[in-house]
Amino acid sequence: MKLTRPISWFLTAFGAWSWVIWVTFAKNLWKDASGLAFHNGQPTAYFWVHLTLAIVSFFLGTIIGVIGIRGVFASRQADQ
Repeated sequence: MKLTRPISWFLTAFGAWSWVIWVTFAKNLWKDASGLAFHNGQPTAYFWVHLTLAIVSFFLGTIIGVIGIRGVFASRQADQ
């Protein structure tokens, strides 16, 4: 399958955005002071659900970013 250069750059940017957003989200979840993520020092269901969401989204964003980077390199090689 061939990806166009704009699509490859979009996928790469999406992967980078996922790293920024989901790492920040996980840090904020860990430091939660509202009582949603931790109750008496123990993780709640809210914490586990949102941690799972962050991990899965981070993983998928990484895969999408790698596909984008590979597309960018492939389009550069095709131009030479």
